[in-house]
Amino acid sequence: MNELQTSLRRLFARDKFPWVFLALTIFAVVIQLHPAWRAGLIYDRRALQHGEIWRLWSGHFVHFGWPHLVADAGLFLILGRLLERKYPVALRISAVLMPVVISVALYTCDPALERYAGLSAVNLGLLLFYAFQGWQRNRWDWFWPTILAIYIGEVVLEATRGQGHGGGFIQFDDPSIHVATSAHIAGGLYGFALWLCCRRRAKPNAG
Repeated sequence: MNELQTSLRRLFARDKFPWVFLALTIFAVVIQLHPAWRAGLIYDRRALQHGEIWRLWSGHFVHFGWPHLVADAGLFLILGRLLERKYPVALRISAVLMPVVISVALYTCDPALERYAGLSAVNLGLLLFYAFQGWQRNRWDWFWPTILAIYIGEVVLEATRGQGHGGGFIQFDDPSIHVATSAHIAGGLYGFALWLCCRRRAKPNAG
């Protein structure tokens, strides 16, 4: 419970706002307001094969309808509020790097996936990073293992029932789109790797 209270205090604290995350959220909203932009920015495997590599990053800020955007961007801002001030360098680098890493993983490991959009995989990576940081501070607090268990449960549920079931609780505006479990796994692996890097840098040098 202490970790939950700490997170809530940090969320509503009157200190630095996550301006990088806010700017990226505004970018996603602007894309949603201009539907014609979607075709040129979404992760599209065939377009990537023709050299349109910006889609590796921009595709994560495209969304399949307003409900998809509100859910993804809302969590993105909350995580930014919780994390950007405490880990500014790691989070700002990740805002640029993580979408690309996830997209490269999709392109390499999921050749059947033609299109992908949304911040959900990025959000899951950030959430896992936050959970591991919390668990590192207090290994006996139930809150963080619960977050990790929810993530694992979601991936299992997606893998067994998500294919062909649209956006699950979120209604996509394109019925041909389904939840991309591979993207969420890639985001989770990035979050774990980011935690390992930050943990290693935080350790004092021996000698």
